[in-house]
Amino acid sequence: MSTVILDTITGKSTATTITIGSTPVVSASANSMTIRGEGSAQTSIQQGLAKCWANTSGDGTPAIDDSFNNASVTDNGTGDQTFAFTNNMSNSNYCCNTGVLETGFVICMQILGQATSNTQIKTHDVAGTSSADSDGKNYSNNGDLA
Repeated sequence: MSTVILDTITGKSTATTITIGSTPVVSASANSMTIRGEGSAQTSIQQGLAKCWANTSGDGTPAIDDSFNNASVTDNGTGDQTFAFTNNMSNSNYCCNTGVLETGFVICMQILGQATSNTQIKTHDVAGTSSADSDGKNYSNNGDLA
């Protein structure tokens, strides 16, 4: 087995592209890196990574069990929590994905607000008629960091 130790990789024909065989697999430019996806499609590594996520527990007062780029969670009332980011998003047009861990009944989640510094999420019964706390909430955000 061999070990390669280096500081810089430079493409032979194009300085910013790495090719394996005859297929370009990685392309880089300032603050951007893409990889070869399905077929000939290119996928941005930065756009595809979750920029913030949290897993919480607690029926009533939420507690963060595990998270990434999440500074805190604020309990705004029954089923209503705001998750503050450690590092802000660049704008409020990011994608927020939510999920809930609950046994015994169906709970729906609603995104009440997206700001550059936080996301506010509310859980309620499936009819949407009353707020409800849940044993666990999960969320993640995809988009650009500031």
